[in-house]
Parts: sequence; C-alpha cells; structure tokens
Amino acid sequence: MNGLALALLILFGLLLIGGILLQPGTKGGLGASFGGGGANSAFGAQGATPFLSKATYWLAAGFLGTTLFIEVLIIRQNRSVLEKTTDKPVATAPAPAAPAPLPIPAPAPTPAKK
Repeated sequence: MNGLALALLILFGLLLIGGILLQPGTKGGLGASFGGGGANSAFGAQGATPFLSKATYWLAAGFLGTTLFIEVLIIRQNRSVLEKTTDKPVATAPAPAAPAPLPIPAPAPTPAKK
C-alpha cells in the first residue's frame, strides 16, 4: 500500500509540474512553445487555459490528498516521519573514553655561564 501511495504521489507531482509549466503566462511560457496559436482552434477561442487551470486544481487536490493519506499510514504504523523505515533497532555505540591527559614537559635546563 505504501508503494502504491508513493507512486501516486510522484505521478501527481510530475503531472502537476507539467500542468503548471504548460499554462500560458504574460510572455507565452512553455505553453507557447507547444502549439502557440494552434491551441486556439483545438480548444476554442480561449485556448487551453480553462482546461489547464481545472486540471491544475484537480492535480493539486490529488497531490494533497495522497500526501495526507501517506501521513495517515505513517501515524497508523506508530512511527515517526524522522525515523528510518528499517524495522531493526538501531544499535548505539558507547560513548568514547575520555582522552588521557597530555604530560607537561619539564622546563629545559638553562646553559651555564662561564
């Protein structure tokens, strides 16, 4: 179930990115690259704008719904989002021993005066 939900989340995310990038902006955007004025004859006088905006709303709703569904699955499994997905307990290493103190060097003898 988790794999299916994750696959749906990725699919909704990619389609949402594509739908947003294809929408025409003030300067054309990527939507102008794929047909430009030819889209007006296929989708009517307003072009693909109403279709793309409705598709963006539905894809965003699907993305949000899938995200919330994955969160509910995580809560039902009684685990944290920050934990790893492995079921093995994580072994903790003991704390390192305190380092030995460094010996203090003896002062160097001064040379004798003649």
